[in-house]
Amino acid sequence: MFSHDFSPSHQSPFSSFLMGGFECADHLNAFGNRVDLFQASGHDRYLEQDFDALAGLEIQTIREGIRWSHVEYQPYQYDWSEVERMITIAQAKKVQVIWDICHFGFPDDLTPLHPMFARRFSQLCREFVIKYRSLVPEGVLIVTPINEVSFLSWLGGDVRGTSPYCTGQGWEVKYALMKAYIEGIERMKEVDASIRIMITEPLISIVTNDPENLVSVVEAEKRHQEQFQVHDMLSGAMCPELRGKPEYLDIIGVNYYYNNQWINETHEILPWAEEPAHPYFRSLQSLMETVFIRYGRPLVISETSHPGEDRAKWVHAITKECMAILQSGVPLWGCCFYPIVDRPDWDDLAYWHHSGIYDIFDTNTLTRVPDIRTISAILNFKKQIDTFQALTDADYLLFNSKVISL
Repeated sequence: MFSHDFSPSHQSPFSSFLMGGFECADHLNAFGNRVDLFQASGHDRYLEQDFDALAGLEIQTIREGIRWSHVEYQPYQYDWSEVERMITIAQAKKVQVIWDICHFGFPDDLTPLHPMFARRFSQLCREFVIKYRSLVPEGVLIVTPINEVSFLSWLGGDVRGTSPYCTGQGWEVKYALMKAYIEGIERMKEVDASIRIMITEPLISIVTNDPENLVSVVEAEKRHQEQFQVHDMLSGAMCPELRGKPEYLDIIGVNYYYNNQWINETHEILPWAEEPAHPYFRSLQSLMETVFIRYGRPLVISETSHPGEDRAKWVHAITKECMAILQSGVPLWGCCFYPIVDRPDWDDLAYWHHSGIYDIFDTNTLTRVPDIRTISAILNFKKQIDTFQALTDADYLLFNSKVISL
């Protein structure tokens, strides 16, 4: 769709290919209780130490969230103190932050279906950029206005998992979220036209278990294609009244987990580790190539991880996929392991996922315990990326020297 807009000469704005994300969800859970995983994981308490730990892995780019429900304590009244602390520490430690404005949560008096939702959100976006630029006048600023609109609209609009606790209203919630998303970009660009936007949406594959049945094939494909509605609305290809533009679809982040592929009729998760692979399972490379062919935008794996004992195995699998993607020539600009630090479950805060690079076993001290196998797998990933980039740089220099000599 936009492949003619992308040039291989475009440079990645990210400080490192390997990235880390800190859980920052602050929404109302299925029981109507406010969660704050930034605080529950102890990231507020261990902020500097968490940054230092990533430096040891040479991860210089991270994802963080401002937690809208905490910042806007009254309508159009903002407390930026914690965000200022994060910005200041990140700058001191030379950590690049990709900022989520809304990571599932919004103030108690708002839902996406509230008539003032888009106006409140867009004003928040504007005020964030003003605050950020008052502290960091120069340099690239990368923002994700709303994380996983597709998932959030399903969670709150179809299965009553968060506000507005609806069923059968997924499209209405998605439309409202995208109205806010686009207006937020407009207000941010009024302050800083150079701002970069990284959309972060789930990358999924939905298939039928009855490929001989044309109706089943069409229904599964329809469900599969719905994952691109957010991208099309953002670019203006769909619902142009929302004022989306092709340039708003800037960097495409894909959130990809072990359970992102399933059978439409049964919702059975397709296994990712089978040898040989399940016949309906698609490689991450093929899924991402489809996204690039469709939109022609640079890509980032903006979230990926696996809970429990298969964490390291998952990292090795993602490493293999990333190397294949890079070797194919698709512009993959980064891979973000999310979360870096262990997190509790939204709906059962006593249950910890153990999906991070660092575990938490003591829920009082929240002490970080490194998972040695996962760290080893990530260091191996880093080594392969460094080798690939060194070879690519060498090829580039050789090509330029030949051109100059001609």
